[in-house]
Amino acid sequence: MKHEIVKGRGATLQIEGRFESVARERVDDGWGTTDEELPPFRTTVTVEKAKSVIQHHDSPDLPFGHSLNAYRGCEHGCIYCYARPSHGYLNLSPGLDFETKLFAKPEAARLLRAELAKPSYRCSPIALGSNTDPYQPIEREWKITRQILEVLAECRHPLSIVTKSALVERDIDLLSQLARENLVQVFISVTTLDAELARKLEPRAASPRRRLQAVRALNDAGVPCGVMVAPVIPFLTDAELENVLQAAHEHGARTTAYTLLRLPYELKDLFKDWLVTHYPLKAEHVMSRLREMRGGRENDPEFGSRFSGQGLFAQLLSSRFRLACERMGFNREENTLDTTLFIKPDKYGQQSLF
Repeated sequence: MKHEIVKGRGATLQIEGRFESVARERVDDGWGTTDEELPPFRTTVTVEKAKSVIQHHDSPDLPFGHSLNAYRGCEHGCIYCYARPSHGYLNLSPGLDFETKLFAKPEAARLLRAELAKPSYRCSPIALGSNTDPYQPIEREWKITRQILEVLAECRHPLSIVTKSALVERDIDLLSQLARENLVQVFISVTTLDAELARKLEPRAASPRRRLQAVRALNDAGVPCGVMVAPVIPFLTDAELENVLQAAHEHGARTTAYTLLRLPYELKDLFKDWLVTHYPLKAEHVMSRLREMRGGRENDPEFGSRFSGQGLFAQLLSSRFRLACERMGFNREENTLDTTLFIKPDKYGQQSLF
């Protein structure tokens, strides 16, 4: 299989998902076809007819119990995205398919309204962006996230957002309305301040500088916006931890968190190939340190350690983060979103009188 850099894409490897029954490989048939240029990967969007949109979680290390994803796949193309293996359930590759063959749920707002209207529904903050980015580039055209926010604002329902897109600024009108009643918390993910590294890690996401500008714009508008330093990658981004936090603080962020790189399922092979392609001299150092922080494995799925790692280097990273937060004044106030203002709608668009 030919591994190569595709301009504007993250994955350097197009692999089959773990549920595929066949494997494909390019071979030389005597006609020189292995050296032919493949057609460019173009983004396609398929409508997904979902039956429901609210996912329920009982993971003890997640800060939310409900999430909603307007899209499957993500055009940002972040090579480290832990959601990549989910494309295997669609018989698609977690590699380039994940960032080029996308699925949209245009009925998401209508389905959300119907689920919120159920007599059995109990209000709990809904996380947008827990799997794929709600503000990825196709949101400019589809506006599904915008429609979801309109329903949540109408019902005064609390929510959180994680994104690495400056497109979130488009919805400041709705977000500021929600923020006035303590119904929203936004986090913008900043992995690195190095623009060249960011272009390789997350090729179609907003630049680090542009994301920080969005942090400032949201906080200036009264929308509490923090920064997620995620993921931290040994030998690639870990040395920047304090600098990212300092930049976040200067742009108005007062809440922050971090996560260590996770490599579930096929993501291990994708990330290792990306490392060898872009940073061959660092590749083994990165993986060796990850194994040290993952109890000898390349991925640790265990609750309690999957986000932060274990061992000496994980403890050192945790201490650095804690000391930087104390010095800069992060996370001094607990921001619990209000669930008492929720007004149950009826599923046809009218709010209940009772």
